Amino acid sequence: MRSGQEEMKKGQEDIKDGLEKRIEQRNAEMKKGQEEMKNQIQSHVEKQVGEIKDHVNNCIERIEEDIQSVKREIGEVKGEF
Repeated sequence: MRSGQEEMKKGQEDIKDGLEKRIEQRNAEMKKGQEEMKNQIQSHVEKQVGEIKDHVNNCIERIEEDIQSVKREIGEVKGEF
């Protein structure tokens, strides 16, 4: 009778150990997946930030061109007077 209980306890411990190992594996897989998602999101955000910077720089260039054009026109008007 005693050995049957010991076998049962050993079996339960083996099951527990197996479950804990699978849980650890799943947690590692989830962490890896989260890391991959984080990297993808970071790459996407960095790309969009770069595109926004390019757009802002283009807007600044156009504004600077407009300013130079207005300055030339002001100079021409002053020259007429």
